[in-house]
Amino acid sequence: MERHSMIIWNNIPSTSSSNMVKKSRGTQRREESLSRDQIIEASIALLDNGGESGLTFRALSERLATGAGAIYWYVDNKSDLLTAACDAVIAGTVDATSNAAALDASPKTAIRALALGMFDAIDAHPWVGAALTRAPGQLPTVRIFECIGQQVRALGVPKKAEWGAVSALLSYILGVSGQNAANAHVARELDADRTRFLNEVATMWSELDADEFPFTRSVAGRLRSHDDRGDFLTGIDLILAGIETTHGR
Repeated sequence: MERHSMIIWNNIPSTSSSNMVKKSRGTQRREESLSRDQIIEASIALLDNGGESGLTFRALSERLATGAGAIYWYVDNKSDLLTAACDAVIAGTVDATSNAAALDASPKTAIRALALGMFDAIDAHPWVGAALTRAPGQLPTVRIFECIGQQVRALGVPKKAEWGAVSALLSYILGVSGQNAANAHVARELDADRTRFLNEVATMWSELDADEFPFTRSVAGRLRSHDDRGDFLTGIDLILAGIETTHGR
């Protein structure tokens, strides 16, 4: 029996073990070349194309041409991966807007630049808004909070009022940006044309009861041509004006 086993072993082609070694080495080299940044970049692409449902470890493995085990070496789970992808987008936005605002020493300019940067980033990556709400207190939100806080402090807001001012700005920026991205997502799902949709709503508003909805009727025409980004910035300016007025600056 022992001799028979030796015969079987000796008859195995020598190239078999060589191929296995080569395959193992090839896999190792591929996995060693993988980085956390590459994983996050690929994740962002999947999220942009298919939303959160499009981000799976199987899809990510196929995109990176690697095994799921190599990915798990860098991230614990999908939630961790989503937060990391969100943080990459936020960090890039904060850095870009900080560099642009550095040319102007005004804290108001810096806050406006950050707000518009966030609005555009969430519009380009609609999943970021939901990812932020699912990761309260984590690094992506902290980056925005810190950036706003430094500028609010530079405005001379008293320390006892800093929290309220920063929270108001943060809530407005994330809330309105997220809602704008959600509206755009719904419109794409319904294959709705923005101009046609706004015209239909404006017409409906203009036909409302004049006694019950006098204001809505009066601004119905503005709905047709309003600019979401411009309206967003108007809100930021109102909050900043309120901060300055309240604290005598």
